[in-house]
Amino acid sequence: MNVTRLADAPAYQAPGHFDMRMLRLQGREAGPAESLWLGLSWLLPGGHTTLDASSVEKHYVVVEGELTIIAERDGVKEEATLGRLDSCRIAPGEGRQLENRTNRPAAVVLAMPFAPPA
Repeated sequence: MNVTRLADAPAYQAPGHFDMRMLRLQGREAGPAESLWLGLSWLLPGGHTTLDASSVEKHYVVVEGELTIIAERDGVKEEATLGRLDSCRIAPGEGRQLENRTNRPAAVVLAMPFAPPA
């Protein structure tokens, strides 16, 4: 068993993330993991990511506040606003952008598999 206390969760930075604080809950710097890692991101009001795609799927669960997720596939954009305990899956190759359009912080958990070996 690998336990990560929130107080001990290591911070990390990711390119294209603005006005955000990200903590690793499991995997990578937070300890051993075989197939996926978990992160917790706090987005300040106005916090956002760029619209980017990855080769692996991503799962988001909003744990506090409200978060708008924009997805883009084959040039078609789709948008959804998620509240507390709402979730969203982003498919491999699907672009995604997170935005906090409110005046309160939002928190979201990310579950993401490790990229397959090249």
